Amino acid sequence: MSFAGYIYAILAAVLFGASTPAAKWLLADASPWLLAGLLYLGSGIGLFIARLSLRVLSPSRSEAPIRGRQWFWLLGATLFGGVIAPVFLMYGLAGSDAATGALLLNTEGVFTALLAWFVFEENFDRRIFLGMVLILAGGALLSWGGFSTAAGLRGPGFIALACIAWAADNNLTKKIADGDAMQIAMIKGLVAGLTNTLLALGFTKVGLATGQVMMACVVGFLGYGVSLLCFVLALRSIGAARTGAYFSLAPFVGAGIALIAGDAVVTWQLAGAGGLMAIGVWLHLTERHSHEHTHECMEHEHSHVHDEHHDHQHTDLAGQGEATGPLQVKTLRHSHRHRHEKLTHSHAHFPDAHHLHSH
Repeated sequence: MSFAGYIYAILAAVLFGASTPAAKWLLADASPWLLAGLLYLGSGIGLFIARLSLRVLSPSRSEAPIRGRQWFWLLGATLFGGVIAPVFLMYGLAGSDAATGALLLNTEGVFTALLAWFVFEENFDRRIFLGMVLILAGGALLSWGGFSTAAGLRGPGFIALACIAWAADNNLTKKIADGDAMQIAMIKGLVAGLTNTLLALGFTKVGLATGQVMMACVVGFLGYGVSLLCFVLALRSIGAARTGAYFSLAPFVGAGIALIAGDAVVTWQLAGAGGLMAIGVWLHLTERHSHEHTHECMEHEHSHVHDEHHDHQHTDLAGQGEATGPLQVKTLRHSHRHRHEKLTHSHAHFPDAHHLHSH
């Protein structure tokens, strides 16, 4: 079971969590729609420059490009996660304090898991289900005071809609997570960012100074671009539901920064919700899934090194420091279309591209 998936998911959570209070501060001078566009535009531009630099420095391809029907999955993910969700989030943050808004983002993991389980048929157990119930209970507690009025519920409601849209994005992105992660994140950022920025400039009259635009783009590059890149790499390793669970650490990062900065105060609701959500996240982080399972024959393309699941032989990498025998760990990451023969074994695993079996 790859520990890299854990690391990527946690890094994605930390970067996105820090971006939430930063976006709240930027909202003081920007329209929510324009800021949503600039955040994703900054992520797309930053990743475009990074990808271009990597191709110059290391021209050999180690990632599988997006092909054929994968473009439809990417289009859907970009629409839900890049165009719709950030606009809802910015309007939600405009109606909530930074800490409450950050913690409410925990519901993204709940909605992601529900879609993964019941629509995309990922496996789950009672421990994961209980964790989701606690996280959802924490989100309900945070919004309790606003249930009596529509105005009080507006901010949390918009954040919940953003989380539903991102949940759809996460599960659609899982379909193409074996592709070039940087290409996926870059295209989502550029397309979604340009779309919302142009629409906001056309329909709103609130602009930003040059320095504020640059700051929004930097926050977007780190909190949305690099975070999304890490998120896709985590999806590849541990599946949508569990990546969403690890990503539930993001709201605690955002809430902590907001409290330290004085943008929020500790209330019984905030403390109680944080406690419920922390227990829920802990249940997810301590899960271990292991049993005997069978891999059926399959053929696909993705970035890999040679391990127990990749024991094929080829000579095209000869002379580049790779071993060529079966079951020998090869040090050079590469991408090509390859075939998996039927294999039955037992080990700890998550629902990645090689472990989509039923239970």
